[in-house]
Amino acid sequence: MTIIQLEYLLAVANYGSFSLAAEKCFVTQPSLSMQVKNLEEELGVILLDRSRKPVLPTDAGSAVIAQAKETLKSFAQIKEVVSDMRNEISGVLRLGVIPTIGPYLWHRFIPDFVKKYPKVELQIRELHTAEIIPALERDMLDAALLAGGTTPENIHEEELFNDRFFVYLSPDHPLCSRHNIRIEEVDVKRLLLLSEGNCLRDQVLELCQAQKNCSRQYSFESGSLETLMRIVDHTPNMLTIIPELVTEYIDDTHRAQLKTLAKGAASRKIALAVRRTYVKRSLIAALKEAILNTRA
Repeated sequence: MTIIQLEYLLAVANYGSFSLAAEKCFVTQPSLSMQVKNLEEELGVILLDRSRKPVLPTDAGSAVIAQAKETLKSFAQIKEVVSDMRNEISGVLRLGVIPTIGPYLWHRFIPDFVKKYPKVELQIRELHTAEIIPALERDMLDAALLAGGTTPENIHEEELFNDRFFVYLSPDHPLCSRHNIRIEEVDVKRLLLLSEGNCLRDQVLELCQAQKNCSRQYSFESGSLETLMRIVDHTPNMLTIIPELVTEYIDDTHRAQLKTLAKGAASRKIALAVRRTYVKRSLIAALKEAILNTRA
């Protein structure tokens, strides 16, 4: 039994496919399949039900996989201990990020981070929160940047900073001459939203909870905040709600369309999320420091 065999077994269990697991592990499918088969022969049990799509663990496979996760975690911690003793930050850091954070935050810390830690390999994936949680739970991600308060108890969140909400109005909107807008003045019937799956959509609807059941005269949903803002620019009396991270990308031509929201709780918390039993502590601590330095 080898560490490689356990890693390949977990990969197949995580991805539900030998071909996809081989792709993610950067090996050929026959090589991966042979390693898993050799492990089964050594243990004398079938670990994976290959007749099902996706491939699923057998009862024996589930038991072995649970133990394999603990074994691989302990194995990874050996490297962490040695790195800490050497005061060295190195290794692979697999990071997930939600779409309403990534495009507005990466450029602020990645260049300095990779320069400061040349031995760290960053692997970044943009995912929705509903995809990030199982990826963390199945050890397919080491950490994630997301909106705080959106994870289950087995995921640990560490708040990084507060991200205020702003209203973005069409140029001819009746409220465009105002500097400050109360949430009660936001007409949900004219509000453009992100598509389902984006946690920012749920936060905006919660913010406007008094009106969220109102029918909307004009309905347009998108996975992109930029798309919503361009629709607002060219559609009379429309508006959307955006986080502060986005506001630095609004040029002077459209700056007058941006309004503060007069409500103390009108914000989201940006958090760094990890499994409660996570490893790579030094790597994640370095990542946290790099992000917070951008806010100083």
